[in-house]
Amino acid sequence: MSTAAQTAIATTSAPAAVGPYSQAVSTGEGPGATVYVSGQVPLDPATGKLVDGGIQVQAERVLMNIGAILEAAGLGYEHVVKTTVLLADIADFAAVNEVYARFFTGAVLPARAAFQVAALPLGAGVEIEAVALRP
Repeated sequence: MSTAAQTAIATTSAPAAVGPYSQAVSTGEGPGATVYVSGQVPLDPATGKLVDGGIQVQAERVLMNIGAILEAAGLGYEHVVKTTVLLADIADFAAVNEVYARFFTGAVLPARAAFQVAALPLGAGVEIEAVALRP
């Protein structure tokens, strides 16, 4: 669905939304347009189920899902300007950072905030949302 100012981004290469929201929304197609990627939890796109494994496996799946959505928008990790990381346990911060650093490797890394929250959807350990800028 789209309007003059916004377009929904959707791909089957990332999990379907688990609520009434878009996987991502773009504010336009031209340079400087912003793409807002909804928070991703570690769901396997093929099964729609939470991945098995510890926090690093979960973080990797989340970032792969974000990558699939960015690709559907014609973008990559290098276009991300801001992320928000939500953790069920702040003690997982360093472990998530190790995985995060494998995906974001450019000279200019995204701005970021990280928070511990009381709970995440479906019992996930991590959720990440992203904002990207069209070149």
